[in-house]
This record gives sequence, structure tokens and C-alpha cells, in this order.
Amino acid sequence: MPSIPVGSGPTPQGRPSRRVCLESSSPPALTPKDLEQISRLGIPAEEVERQLAFFSSPPPAPRLERPCRLDDGIHRLVPAAHEPLEAAWTAAAESGRLLKFVPASGAATRMFRDLQGQTSGATAQRGHFLDEIASFAFYPRLQERLAQNGLDLSELIRSGSAETVLDTLLEPGGLGYLDTPKALLDFHSYAGGARTSFEEHFVEATHYLATPGGTCRFHFTVTPRHTDRFTSVLDRLRRPLERSLGVVLEVGFSTQSDSTDTIAVDPENAPFRLEDDSLLFRPGGHGALLHNLGALGADIVFIKNIDNISPERRHQTVAAWKRLLAGYLVDLQGRAFELLELLETSPEDPGVVDRALELITTEFSLVPPPFLAAADHQSRHSWAVDRLDRPMRVCGVVIQAGEPGGGPFWVRETDGGLAGQIVESAQVDRSDPDQEKIWASSTHFNPTDLVCALRDRHGQPFDLSRFVDPTTAFISHKAYDGRPLKGLERPGLWNGSMAGWNTAFVEVPAETFTPVKTLFDLLRPEHPP
Repeated sequence: MPSIPVGSGPTPQGRPSRRVCLESSSPPALTPKDLEQISRLGIPAEEVERQLAFFSSPPPAPRLERPCRLDDGIHRLVPAAHEPLEAAWTAAAESGRLLKFVPASGAATRMFRDLQGQTSGATAQRGHFLDEIASFAFYPRLQERLAQNGLDLSELIRSGSAETVLDTLLEPGGLGYLDTPKALLDFHSYAGGARTSFEEHFVEATHYLATPGGTCRFHFTVTPRHTDRFTSVLDRLRRPLERSLGVVLEVGFSTQSDSTDTIAVDPENAPFRLEDDSLLFRPGGHGALLHNLGALGADIVFIKNIDNISPERRHQTVAAWKRLLAGYLVDLQGRAFELLELLETSPEDPGVVDRALELITTEFSLVPPPFLAAADHQSRHSWAVDRLDRPMRVCGVVIQAGEPGGGPFWVRETDGGLAGQIVESAQVDRSDPDQEKIWASSTHFNPTDLVCALRDRHGQPFDLSRFVDPTTAFISHKAYDGRPLKGLERPGLWNGSMAGWNTAFVEVPAETFTPVKTLFDLLRPEHPP
């Protein structure tokens, strides 16, 4: 897959860029030693120069026009539509077109952050942790490990010895949860033992991934240092899961490529240098996973985060909506492919162009640019072909309930059109009162519940890098060894990395969204089995 630029370069086909002219900026010169380091990472030198220019002259924030709402960018699937959509999903499953893609590299560190430190808030949280400790799925293992160390958990709870309990839970001499991927933490308790979120994803997905022969295909993105740990856990789980679920698991892993890392700069926008004068490169955020997604060459892909997983009692509800979203995608794709065929075989027929424009404007979150209304037939035909011949996604969205994360908004394009996009808070100029008001008035948010179609009508994988809006990268403020720096986050995987895709937002029930961002999220009513 080609390198995905940040900050400048090509923008999604048919979408003019919001970027400012970065070429006028003069990024600091790179030394021969820098160029050697960059080459070893597999990053084109011109890409690093674009990133440096981005820090000096960042493009303006996306301009929010209004939130997407029901019947204004968000669809609701009425019960009468469920049966045909289930049939469309069935056809795709029986053809072996489906795969589940799960970003799973997140560490568990943030889950325990509120319990650490000497503040009064942290002390209160530790007390709450001891009060509720028996409700966590890891309780039996923690109790066993403490006993191995000659300690009685019940006595530690009575004496309020939270620090000892936490040390055993988090540190390497105990369960080592602080350095464990979130995917491998015990999430849910069952009579037969605890399940990690990693294992729970397999159980859930069998209800919507399986082929007639029972094959279920998965791909997890993980960190390089934890790859062996994941494969070891999978080796232990595979046969018991296949026997109990009656399926065959096909599982792949990949890691974020070094070539997707981005350069860091100091507060003056000069390259941030380490003690040996080398450049500091940082992971580019989840947008870097577009490379992993494209490299699969897959057909129809479900995308769901590792920490958004419910216990088994909710799997049927979750799976039913997964099937509906997939069926909706397959139906839209079939209609788009049919119209592309007609646009090719009947290029002079204005009725075909009108049908294509109707599909684009009624089903996808897109308002064409004003010039199209007065354009000649050839221009309208070309625009319709360009818009339909793209990757496609159906994004489940849930009613806003105060959860952190982005949401669906109508974004104004420089050509005057509007595009429905998933926008994160960090992308918005919230110092602008109008933009803040629009942001605060959203009715739905993004739970990262996507189904994506990655092949064209000839069955060939799209080059996903062609549809990225590089101007949606954003600058973050971090520190390294106590020194302040600025980092560059690539366009988010479901944000700017998919900005040029055809997108349909569909409302899904809140019970399909059960994220775990903190330890205490596991105590919410939706998680205990």
C-alpha cells in the first residue's frame, strides 16, 4: 500500500482540500544523518518534510455546519427492512466475504490511572476498588496470587490495604496488569472461568461472521512486543473455542508499521532531538492502521475496538445489529455497482445520471457542490462516476449519552458541498462560539461500529490511501523525558482516513455499545454476565 501523506499531497478524489498552502513554509533542513534514519524507517524524506511543514502552517480546523441527525444524515432501519437486510447479510456470509478487524494494541495503563497517585481522589477510588473487588472477573486470580505470596485478600480488604492489593494486580511480580494489553485482561466472569475481551470477541462474532462451513475470519492489530503473547493465548484458546462454538477460527495479527510513525518537534517547530542527536518519531495514532486494513485485501470488514465488548447475554442483540448493518452495506454496494455499470454502458442517458445522484444524496451523507446543478451532462456524469466508485462504509451511531469520543457532523467543503464525517473533539476549533455550539448540540456519537466495503465492482481492492484527507491530521502536545514536544496524529482511521469514502450513518441501540475505558466501567450494568 502506498505511503499515506500527512499535511499535504493528494486529497480524496472529488473533494477539494481545506488545507492552506504549506509550500510557502520552510521546514528546518534535514541532515544527511537524519535522512539515513528516515530511510531506515521506510519513510519517504518528502513525507517528513510535509510533516514538518504541517507543524509550521497547520490547515484550518474542519468547519462544522450542523450535527447529523435522524433524517438529516442519519438513517433509522425500520422493522420492515430487517428481513431483506438479513437476507443480504446471509448472501455475503455464505460467499465468505466477511472479516472482523479489531484494533487491539491499547495498553491497560489508562484503565488504572485514577487509582494511582496520592491525591484525595485517587485515595477514594482505591477505597471504591476494595469495596467492589469481588465483582471483577480477575478477583479469583488475584486472590490466588496473593495466597501464593502468603497474603489473605479478605484480611487486606478489612484492613484497607489497597496499595498491597493494587501492587499484586498491576506489577510484574503479580498479575502484571499495568503492562498487559487491554485485550488480555479478564473482563467477564462465567461458571467456567473468566473471559478476556480478546476471547469474548471470538464468541460474539460467530453470530455474524461464520461461513456455511463455520469459518470465522479475524484480524487483530497489536504491538510488536506483545505479538508473541497474543499468539500464545490464541494457541491455548483456539481448540476449546472451536469445539464449543462449532467454528473454525482463521486469525491474523499485524503491527503498526514504523513507516507510519510521525516526526516530533519542539515548541519552536524544530525537529525534536534525542541525546544522541537523532530524530524522535512517534506512533501516528489509529489512523496509521489504514495501512494494515488496506494490506488485508479484504472484501467486507467489520471494525470494532477491543474494549467495546459485551458479555454473552447481550451477544444476540449485538450480532443482530451487526447483520443488519452488513446487509445495509451489501444492498447499497449492489445498487452502486449496478449504477456504475449503467453509467459505463449508457453514458449519454441523463436518467441514469439522475438515478446515481439520487442514490448518492439520499443514502450517503453527501450534499453535492452547488456548481453541479448547472453543470452539463458530461460533468454530472463524471462527478457521479467518481463519487460512486469508492470504498463504502456503514457506521452505526448511538444516541448521545455523554460518552467520550467523536460524532457525525455535516462538514462544509471548500467547493460549497457538505459531507457527513465522524469528527473528534480535538479536530474542532472550540474557541469559536458557533463551532462550540454546534459541537455541543450533537444528538449522536460514534461508538466505532463500522462495516466497510473495500473492493470495487471488479472485485479489486481499492487503494485506500487515495481517499484520505491529509489535512485532518492534528497536532498533540506531549512530553518526552520532561521536555515538551508536539506530536502529529495521522487522520483518524474512521475520521480523516475515510473522509473520501461513501458513508451512511445508521442509528443503533445503545445496548450495542459497552466500552471499557476505566476499571470501573466493568461494573456498569451492561457488563456483569
